[in-house]
Amino acid sequence: MATITLRLSAKTDKQTNQHEILMRFRHGKVDQYAKTNVFVHPDHWSNDTKSIKIPNARLLTDEKKQLINELHKKIDRLNEITSLVQSSFQAIDKSNVAKDWLKSLIDGFNFPTATDGEQSQHSFFDVYEHYIDTHKFSDHRRKQNRVIWRTLKRYEIFKGLSFTFENITADTLRDFEKFLADEHKLVDQKKYQKVLTAVPETRTPQPRGKNTINDFMIRLRSFYIWANENDYTTTNPFKHFTIAECVYGTPYYITIEERNQLYNFDFSDNPDLARQRDIFVFQCLIGCRVSDLWAMTKSNLVNGAIEYIPRKTKEGRAITVRVPLNAIATEIVERYKDFDKVKLFKLTTQQQYNRDIKTMFRLSGLTRIVTVINPTTREEEQRPICDIASSHLARRCFVGNLYKKVKDPNLIGKLSGHKEGSRAFSRYREIDEETSRELVTMLE
Repeated sequence: MATITLRLSAKTDKQTNQHEILMRFRHGKVDQYAKTNVFVHPDHWSNDTKSIKIPNARLLTDEKKQLINELHKKIDRLNEITSLVQSSFQAIDKSNVAKDWLKSLIDGFNFPTATDGEQSQHSFFDVYEHYIDTHKFSDHRRKQNRVIWRTLKRYEIFKGLSFTFENITADTLRDFEKFLADEHKLVDQKKYQKVLTAVPETRTPQPRGKNTINDFMIRLRSFYIWANENDYTTTNPFKHFTIAECVYGTPYYITIEERNQLYNFDFSDNPDLARQRDIFVFQCLIGCRVSDLWAMTKSNLVNGAIEYIPRKTKEGRAITVRVPLNAIATEIVERYKDFDKVKLFKLTTQQQYNRDIKTMFRLSGLTRIVTVINPTTREEEQRPICDIASSHLARRCFVGNLYKKVKDPNLIGKLSGHKEGSRAFSRYREIDEETSRELVTMLE
């Protein structure tokens, strides 16, 4: 009797900490292993049952729902592979089983090849999924690509198409770009509700700005480049499609005086907000992205400094950022040193953190008007800084105020984790009003 068993590979993907599930097939003298191209974190694997386990969750957050949904998809995928292996073995000559039979069978299932001059209609999404699972992405980039995959799938269903590499053209990309801009308007249509049910998102599609749409297209173009380099296709509709330039306004940030105003404000009647304020000020003093802040532990404290590898740089050549802690940052770390043996701070969700930042700004009087670019309309508008404050404002506070003092992008880039020559960093080089006055007085 044939037996099929699963186990986790010992090899860990350094970017996702996931392991690939391996399949073993045994029947008489036949004993073969193969990779399934299904990856899972060890926390979601049962060594007892040799299967994916679904976590128990009393409170189903959007993130938990998405995780559980993805785990169920992986279980379904494994079941499909198992069923295929069983039916295939029943049909073949058991006295002459090829040495690579199992591997070839599963690879053919995961990555269908062209037959009779036509590529399988499912291969585009299968290959894209393989790209997402195996490419060296940060967690954030992997999630972005999964959103693009799902959006493409909804577009395919809504338009009544059947995507292959060959039938996606520059015109398809232009129409998909329009779909990205209009998807939020479709959610009330009965026809589209069925599409959204078939390929759900963690939240209802919201209006997308041009920069967001451009980012979608850039990620999709990267997939096509990879697919060509790995011989999955020879087509590339982006050869005849131009992605527009992203438009950014001058970065706004709080001054050192405003940061200190926030830090010295009395939040004793709201301890939770006081803690969030301390975390925000600490972020202002080390300049990291919120994803890196959320990943930090006491082990990142090294000889009076914070050391970490920015998640964004892990996709390429990883760099270690070391930021010495000044007196205020040290004071904040000391304040919470006994909170936990591992964690630096008691963290909420990033969404709650952003909501609390707006509240603390408003209560502490940080309400000055700033000029920003509306991401959807691309028009200038004036808004109170408390209404648009978020965790990224802490990073801007760090970079903007250092640039005022030093004006050396390479030196500041080493502390902020920006790559040398980063286009994003160049936006911080706007001449501030104080410097403008200094220049004008030179003409007197």
